[in-house]
Amino acid sequence: MAVTEAQNPLLGENTCGSLLKKLQEIWDEVGESDEERDKMLLQLECLDVYKRKVEQAAKSRAQLLQALSDAKLELSTLLSALGEKSFAGIPDDTSGTIKEQLEAIAPVLKQLWQQKEERIKDFSDVQSQIQRICGEITGNLNLNDVPVVDESDLSLKKFDEYQSELQELQKEKSDRLHKVLEFVSTVHDLCAVLGMDFFSTVTDVHPSLNDSTGVQSKSISNETLARLAKTVLTLKEDKKQRLHKLQELASQLIDLWNLMDTPPEERKLFDHVTCNISASVDEVTIPGALALDLIEQAEVEVERLDQLKASRMKEIAFKKQAELEEIFANAHVEIDPDAAREKILALIDSGNIEPTELLADMDNQIAKAKEEALSRKDILDKVEKWMSACEEESWLEDYNRDENRYNASRGAHLNLKRAEKARILVNKIPALVDTLVAKTRAWEENHDMSFTYDGVPLLAMLDEYAMLRHEREEEKRRLRDQKKYQEQQSTDQEVAFTSRPSPARPVSAKKVGGPRVNGANGTPNRRLSLNAHQNGSRSISKDGKRDNTRPVAPVNYVAISKEDAASHVSGTEPIPASP
Repeated sequence: MAVTEAQNPLLGENTCGSLLKKLQEIWDEVGESDEERDKMLLQLECLDVYKRKVEQAAKSRAQLLQALSDAKLELSTLLSALGEKSFAGIPDDTSGTIKEQLEAIAPVLKQLWQQKEERIKDFSDVQSQIQRICGEITGNLNLNDVPVVDESDLSLKKFDEYQSELQELQKEKSDRLHKVLEFVSTVHDLCAVLGMDFFSTVTDVHPSLNDSTGVQSKSISNETLARLAKTVLTLKEDKKQRLHKLQELASQLIDLWNLMDTPPEERKLFDHVTCNISASVDEVTIPGALALDLIEQAEVEVERLDQLKASRMKEIAFKKQAELEEIFANAHVEIDPDAAREKILALIDSGNIEPTELLADMDNQIAKAKEEALSRKDILDKVEKWMSACEEESWLEDYNRDENRYNASRGAHLNLKRAEKARILVNKIPALVDTLVAKTRAWEENHDMSFTYDGVPLLAMLDEYAMLRHEREEEKRRLRDQKKYQEQQSTDQEVAFTSRPSPARPVSAKKVGGPRVNGANGTPNRRLSLNAHQNGSRSISKDGKRDNTRPVAPVNYVAISKEDAASHVSGTEPIPASP
């Protein structure tokens, strides 16, 4: 009954009150003394105390059980949040009293709470780094944003996932930073070559890209990388265009310099322009090599030289014409220099042709003239040998006609040696002429044109020389026959005079009248080699005048027309020249 009253205090109180009232009525009826009554009441008060103590104990036990239940729930929650299936030191559910169980579980909870706080801090750090790097990549970084940690999942597996994500982001950040630095370095090099302000160029992309900020503080956002890439492309295209412009200006400068024979001292002033005339875009790395002021300087110089070229055009053209005339003169090709110069003046004054086109055409003519001169060189060398031999032949004839050539005069032995050499050289003339004829005909067949020497066909000259040489040989034979006849007549007269005495001295064969002949080879006084009174052709000097220092062709060949010369080559009889 006591237990029932303890479990139901309200029922017990009502019962105690009714019991006490009933007891009082009984005491009144019985007439119980006050002492007995007090003693009885005291006993009743102790019972009430026990009841209350029991009630307090029961309440305390219920609270402890609730606390133990909460602790176990908290322990389970912490283990679940930390991803731990078990934890060392957790007491058995059935071992010990409630307080012992509470005391055993309290340190475990403390350790788990500490571990949870550490995990939360670790998660917060990792998530903060992830959030910051993501913000740097997207360009929306906000340092005031604090990441929210999900405390329901603080497991090591989740932490490793965050760590892996952070490592990937860190690698991406490193790659982006490396790319940003490469872009910045490229922009720096391009700005240096183009002569542009690197600081203003790079800070226009993003303020953090200047040199004053640390490497880790530079922007790596998508927008920054895109703007850097666009800036690099723009600078490279600008570099390409400037290099193309500079190379065009350098080419124009070199053409103008070559055109006007600009001295090397003046050309060196623009070495920084011409040094890149054949360079590729990637090869140009010198700072300031493509600066705008340098290009403007080259443009001004080209414009100045263009104006100077216009004023010196006639001088330059005549200089090239003189070069062309010299080539033809050395090659013994006859041209009309006066007509060529008049044509040049007319073209320049008319303005119908660009100066560069005119000079290019003249350069082409010079190249063709050099090519023609080279093809004529072998024949001309033999012509020079032939004419030199003709000169020696002429000198030998004069020497043979000299009656005092054997006198012991000063220099006679030198003339004697020269005469010996001259005879050897003269004997080679026929073979030399045959070689010249063969080479000349081969040249004419290859070039489909006549080979002329100072305007006269060379074959006609050689044919004329062969004809004159034949006539001279005939004349020599006639003179030899005449000499034999005269000598025979002289011999007969001497025999007749010796048969009878006569006071008169016999006439020597040397006193016999008739044409004077040479004692050496019987050559008459008709000189084949080219004397002035025989109208021999003279070589043309550089200034277009006849060179009278020595003859260049056999006697009287210029008196033959080109039609007659052609007949000589074909084998018809030539028309003799007037003496």
